[in-house]
Amino acid sequence: MGEKHSGRAAAFAPSAWRRGAWMAVLILVMAAAGAGASYWYGTHGKRVAAAGAAVQPGDGVTGPRGMVHVPGGDFLMGSDHKLSQANERPAHKVHIDAFWMDRHHVTNAEFRRFVEATHYLTTAERAPDWETMRVQLPPGTPRPPESAMVAGAMVFVGTNGPVPLREYWRWWRFVSGADWKHPTGPDSSIDGKDDHPVVQVSYEDAQAYAKWIGKRLPTEAEWEFAARGGLEQATYVWGDQFAPDGRQMANVWQGQQVQPFPVVSAKAGGATGTSAVGTFPANGYGLSDMTGNAWQWVADWYRADQFRREAVASAAPRNPAGPADSWDPSEPGVPLSAPKRVTRGGSFLCNEDYCLSYRPSARRGTDPYTSMSHLGFRLVMDESRWAEMRSSHPLAVQSTTRPE
Repeated sequence: MGEKHSGRAAAFAPSAWRRGAWMAVLILVMAAAGAGASYWYGTHGKRVAAAGAAVQPGDGVTGPRGMVHVPGGDFLMGSDHKLSQANERPAHKVHIDAFWMDRHHVTNAEFRRFVEATHYLTTAERAPDWETMRVQLPPGTPRPPESAMVAGAMVFVGTNGPVPLREYWRWWRFVSGADWKHPTGPDSSIDGKDDHPVVQVSYEDAQAYAKWIGKRLPTEAEWEFAARGGLEQATYVWGDQFAPDGRQMANVWQGQQVQPFPVVSAKAGGATGTSAVGTFPANGYGLSDMTGNAWQWVADWYRADQFRREAVASAAPRNPAGPADSWDPSEPGVPLSAPKRVTRGGSFLCNEDYCLSYRPSARRGTDPYTSMSHLGFRLVMDESRWAEMRSSHPLAVQSTTRPE
């Protein structure tokens, strides 16, 4: 991305590599780029909702299995903190109704059950479609030859040594054959990683899974309310200190990697990648990995100015569902209104030198057809939907997260 963070380039993903080659065009297209346990350290943010003891996990009877209850209420969305970027400002009041949220990212095992039941092919497993590609490209970009229109996805490959942090093409590569089963390329595997977040899934893929399982993607406001875990305007989802008492609180680059971003250590086997869900402490609502590990799709269209638009509204928004279109001026040459959906939470690549997107207010816009090695999702369910499921399927909801 072209955004800066206090003078640092943002490390979400390349959404454009305008070097003139056909593969560069493809890269431009393919990227935009424990339930009851809560830990609180170095907390200085105002506690606005009960945390810790108030964690309410679903057990199939009192709530949907594998989800936790997010109580809803008023909160300050966005941030005016010195670390915040322009698209996070200003902090503004929003009301959210209660809902249920997946305790963790959708995992490889969960996504596999969906694929086995439906025979679904993800966008990374299909040859790209020119009509969906062209809207992300500068006007007049010629169509790539058929030989370049191959299935695959964007993979973080890192570098052997320090490089200028503006040159993101040095550590990202479009890899033919990369997909959710082979997240870093055709020779990679998710064997032994059933409990890791599924990655290399697009917004379209996440929506397909959500429809199958009877849930939905969270709105951006729901996601941020849940991520904050009952703390108002804390710097991180656990408080104001990055590593309280020296404890690592999320799977991000710093603390996990010995080399500065984006240098990977061959002796250490390269970048660490995702970790098993729940490896790090849950937040105040019992939600694991709300920041770090893998970015998360949310439902809203992305506008860089959306928070400013909401802040001047005559009344605080209630359950805002986001704008009706996209607008992102951060990428010269890419149409301002190129379709983008919001992604939240940061990933194992985020770090203090290049990207601080493991903060709860940090946000990005991403091409809905993008698949990347650090991008996944989690889902939510309305309370009314849960009540409907209980009345319609009183036995099924106790044994499965998917209504039969």
